[in-house]
Amino acid sequence: MRELRKQRNISFRDLARLTLASKSKLYQIETGRVVPDAETAQLIDNALNACGDLARLAQLGQEGQPAPLLPRREFLGVAASAVALAPLMDHLKAGRQLGGNLVRQLLMNTARLRRLDDYFGGADTYELFAEEVEATALLLHEGSYPEATGRQLLALLSEQAQLAGWAAFDAGWQPQARHMYELSLQAAQEAGDPSLTGNAFAFLGYQRLTVGEPPIEDLTAACEWAERGSPPKVRTLLHCRRAWAHANIGDASQTQRHLDIAADALTVSAQAAEPDWVYWVDGLEHDIMTGRCWAALRRPLRAIKALEDALDCYDDTHGRDKGLYLSFLADAYLEANEIEQACAVASKAMDLCAGVGSVRPHERIRNLIGRMEPVQPAVADLRTRAEQVFNLRQLSAPPTGRTAVTLQPGTRR
Repeated sequence: MRELRKQRNISFRDLARLTLASKSKLYQIETGRVVPDAETAQLIDNALNACGDLARLAQLGQEGQPAPLLPRREFLGVAASAVALAPLMDHLKAGRQLGGNLVRQLLMNTARLRRLDDYFGGADTYELFAEEVEATALLLHEGSYPEATGRQLLALLSEQAQLAGWAAFDAGWQPQARHMYELSLQAAQEAGDPSLTGNAFAFLGYQRLTVGEPPIEDLTAACEWAERGSPPKVRTLLHCRRAWAHANIGDASQTQRHLDIAADALTVSAQAAEPDWVYWVDGLEHDIMTGRCWAALRRPLRAIKALEDALDCYDDTHGRDKGLYLSFLADAYLEANEIEQACAVASKAMDLCAGVGSVRPHERIRNLIGRMEPVQPAVADLRTRAEQVFNLRQLSAPPTGRTAVTLQPGTRR
């Protein structure tokens, strides 16, 4: 509900007028404190153009009671059933030609599924995203479609593979992530989409950095593709990712250069619609990346200023991401020898990402604690807290039994 309200730029006052509910009640509904009655849920759904999704989710609770805490898998199943579109297999069975309307429908579905990543870790979402990749690959392999629709399907497959690859990366399942990123790159290149091609290279470079391989070649390619007519937010994203790679190998000059290019791109008006996959890119995200880069370069004073200013404006409901970013702030405090403050920030980071299906914030906090001298009381308390939090959820092994998706041409006519 919060995400839809923000997307549509609807205030609580406007929503109250449209739904005949008080602002305080709407706030309680949005924050999960109470479940609305069926009539109010439908009015909210209509006002936010949620296509029935919010109304169906509200039916899971009991009117007037606190919103139920669903297990992650159950919630994702509900969310998937609310937003996922079947791949319309009757088109294939009937031998009907696939057209642009179907692709637009699937793109809208992918955009809605993408929002799950704001609130869930990759271990929770990977299988759902991988199923979308498989469904689109099946349409490509077995469908009949004109050349233009084929390119649209390839671009869709590239988007979906990037989303699934990111989920696998977030869960720590690197072979699955690599496969999805490489599939995405192939699909983007065959679709002739420079922005998606650049983003696929950026994901590959990001992963190489994480597993200890040289990342700069891929990220250089990403930025070169970004300069082939990509819209401003795409350029911002890819130059930010290249800046991060340079920061991690200690190159402050190149880090600043690409942060500046990214910031300049944000001031440019887009000549066409930005792709949905950069919906989250804005000045706040650039400021956070700036702070992360300075933390990686061991410039704690610059990192602390940038991260504190940005994270004050960052919503706690995005627990994994804010927890991850706070871990960089804690690292900067440790570098500045502010041990107690580092422990306090790390503790908040753990609270935010507790139980989330992501290895990244947990690994960073473990590494941070490993650098601290255990003799101080604040450090001892943090170690005890970390053991409790990390034991709340042990990430599962990568899913097995999936056939690797490959790209084969369909029948274009």
